[in-house]
Amino acid sequence: MRLDGTVALVTGASSGIGEAAAVALAHQGAAVAVVARRRERLEELAARIGKDGGRVLVIEADVTDEAQARAAVERTASELGRIDTLVNNAGVMLLGPAQDAPVTEWQRMVEVNVLGLLYCAHAALPHLIRAADDGPRYVSDMVNISSVAGRIARSGSGVYNLTKHGVGAFSEALRQELTKKHVRISLIEPGAVETELAGHNRPEVLEGIRNTFGDVERMQPEDIADAIAYVVTRPRHVAINEVLIRPTEQER
Repeated sequence: MRLDGTVALVTGASSGIGEAAAVALAHQGAAVAVVARRRERLEELAARIGKDGGRVLVIEADVTDEAQARAAVERTASELGRIDTLVNNAGVMLLGPAQDAPVTEWQRMVEVNVLGLLYCAHAALPHLIRAADDGPRYVSDMVNISSVAGRIARSGSGVYNLTKHGVGAFSEALRQELTKKHVRISLIEPGAVETELAGHNRPEVLEGIRNTFGDVERMQPEDIADAIAYVVTRPRHVAINEVLIRPTEQER
């Protein structure tokens, strides 16, 4: 099922998985609202999608601010007419031992990975329910981007694990709540992907990440975007609840 006549909203769209997901959904025919803090990056992305004939709405917003998150959702629905697909992709990964960790890093991960996702989900739900009652597909999708860290806890990533396990729990509970309404809730759990995500860590943490994954051929953002596009283009009676994607060489 192509996405012609539908509208998708993608958070964290200024780079990495979010950027690739916006391109992939536009290629499937969706009008796309791209949301992030870096407007210049979003404008560049919009130009690329527009050059291929896609319809794009650029929204500069910080989803950790509830008012901005809600405004981004409402602006999407107002200017593009509806919301059929929400990709909750905005996230941060700040690793390191819990002992002596900067608590501000923990706060940032909870704000982005949990609260930002919840704000967008809450604001979008009425629109997704409405879209599932209407054409062209009579089904809508919320895709929450988690991580392998949402399945496996590791030393040195406790709070990141906490946030991503929480995303998984919320997604499954919401799935059960909305499944009869044909609002599909899907969880994507990537392993190592070549993005900017790890680059925000402290130097000593970055060294550890390089030691762990240095020899692994990482996935590209387009690999995850391909999975997102697959999930949201299934027929109405098919729901892909959870997708775990690792690089072939990643052990755990």
